[in-house]
Amino acid sequence: MTTSEPLGDGRSWPDPERVGRYRARVFAERDRLRAAFTDPGAQQRRVLADLLAFNADTAYGRAHDFGRVRTLDDWRKAVPVQDYSALAPWIERAAAGEDNVLTADRPALFFTSSGTTGSHKKIPVTPRFMHTTFFPFYYAAWAPLITHFPDVLARPDAVLNLKHDPLTTPPTTASGKPHIGASQADFGTRFGEPLSAEPGTHAPWATLPTPLAPDAHLDKTYLRLRMAVESDIRCIIGINPAMVAALPHQLNLWWERIVREVRDGTLGGHPFRSPNPERAHELDRLAAHFGRVRPAHIWPHMRALFCWTTGLASLYLPRLREEFGPGVTLLPAPVAASEGPTGVALDRHPTAGSLVVTASLYEFADADQDLTPDTPTLRPDELEPGRDYHTVFSHVGGLYRYAVGDVVRVVDHEDGVPRLEYTGRSTLSNVAGERLRDAHVLRALTTALTAGGLELRNAACRVVTPDHHGTPAYQFALAPAIPWSDAETDVFLTRLDHALARESPGYHQARTRLRLGAPTALRLHPDAFLDDWHATVATGVRPTQVKDRLFRQDPAHWQRLTDGKGS
Repeated sequence: MTTSEPLGDGRSWPDPERVGRYRARVFAERDRLRAAFTDPGAQQRRVLADLLAFNADTAYGRAHDFGRVRTLDDWRKAVPVQDYSALAPWIERAAAGEDNVLTADRPALFFTSSGTTGSHKKIPVTPRFMHTTFFPFYYAAWAPLITHFPDVLARPDAVLNLKHDPLTTPPTTASGKPHIGASQADFGTRFGEPLSAEPGTHAPWATLPTPLAPDAHLDKTYLRLRMAVESDIRCIIGINPAMVAALPHQLNLWWERIVREVRDGTLGGHPFRSPNPERAHELDRLAAHFGRVRPAHIWPHMRALFCWTTGLASLYLPRLREEFGPGVTLLPAPVAASEGPTGVALDRHPTAGSLVVTASLYEFADADQDLTPDTPTLRPDELEPGRDYHTVFSHVGGLYRYAVGDVVRVVDHEDGVPRLEYTGRSTLSNVAGERLRDAHVLRALTTALTAGGLELRNAACRVVTPDHHGTPAYQFALAPAIPWSDAETDVFLTRLDHALARESPGYHQARTRLRLGAPTALRLHPDAFLDDWHATVATGVRPTQVKDRLFRQDPAHWQRLTDGKGS
């Protein structure tokens, strides 16, 4: 996020005391959250009481009798479990400029969703939401990074923040409010929080000197990378791991151009700074010695990667980490969406974050059941380790009993609250009653890969029906880290079939009753998914929105991913 503080020369903090003030704020929010764990039930009751009192006189509050609600059971009776489509009419009224619809304070802006298909959601973002729900978890999320790797704050150009994407002229709603991604918002100016600027957002490349079209995302990525090769990067912040995975690919894709521009002192073909033949010679030497250049060669002092570490990324992050250096640490980004937070890691756990009990009122439902307006829900203290759950939250920002569409898995309980990891979206693939979720397939893939000692750089699947009739079956697009033989692929598919049957009773039944055929595979080039990522970004989609997706039924997208890539 950007800040209202001046950036000075872009290579040193404008205020020598800023790092100290930032660290103090981060640790204070972490400590407040940990203190709240001593009585999480009381914190949840406080959150409910606060959102009811603050928003009771809104149109939504009056329609749902907020004034009569006292307990969680009252809340369940007053408000149905609902998704974005159910709240959309209320949100659109607020986006059009009507006051007092969902919240007592006016939305300052609207976050866009991170989806890549369909119209983007408009998530109302109010000052009360930011100060009550967002900022406390947001600051705390950086505590593990700056505790264990304090040198990442020594210089603003020590961090390459891939998701930072400020806009000079953001798109707006009908009422003129910005409709942007969280990574594009200036929290310092809009909410009076100058310390909220993330690590890396004071870097020289934070504001590009070369003006570009708003949707020229690949050009922006190139320019930042070209500038960054002249800095001593210690940390990569990506949040979306697909962005981190793309970086080594981009280095080699653009390598000759980068070295030439470093030598000439140009940026995007324009004069930029003094020529740097010494650094260009060093980069040439690295390429001659190693052949394929890795981030670890360019930035030998790399310490940490900060991104989501679960989902499909769990398949490729262990090997990807080696690209950045043998001692590099993976730190998990928060379990959160544009609509609000769920979990935040307060230590170096590789996948899970503690429930943010101060941010929202949380309810959960078994992930294998369909969510309906009257689905029975569980309190956080009723969750069981090793189980998957739908996430439903309510907060003062106007999202009430909101099913965010994420499924989380309870890893354990720590300090009195569950620790959760993101397992995927709640969307079902269900052509023959198999009811497969992301988590089912990911766990099955992991089981089958481990049994054969195989590795993937990424995977996707779709349902196919031969000649548009007969028995449907799942076809997997697989990008092996190293080539697989036909025999290895056949054994892998058998193991995958069995693992899917163990993960999903519906899949087992569909296979037993011959309603679903055996899975098949297309082995792709190792870079197939990276090429597809670049092709999507080239169409104008922001990199933060181009995420790993397991189920891909769109024929055109599947064709682009797999065309000519078979091995």
